[in-house]
Amino acid sequence: MLKRIFGFLVGLAWVAMALAALRYARDGRDAGHADLDLWWSVIAALLAIAALAAVIGTLVHMREKRRGAPGA
Repeated sequence: MLKRIFGFLVGLAWVAMALAALRYARDGRDAGHADLDLWWSVIAALLAIAALAAVIGTLVHMREKRRGAPGA
């Protein structure tokens, strides 16, 4: 149970970082720096992918344990 909570907290941390990167992208765009908007948006997308991987990975690994996988 603790591993599941930890996995979701890691995913939540990645989401928070992605939202912060989107905020930096918006601030760069508002300041007239299209390059900052582009690169912070790319960073935000990569962080969002990491968040999704953390959450899905947690769900997949916890599902295997519930099915009675060896070593559970």
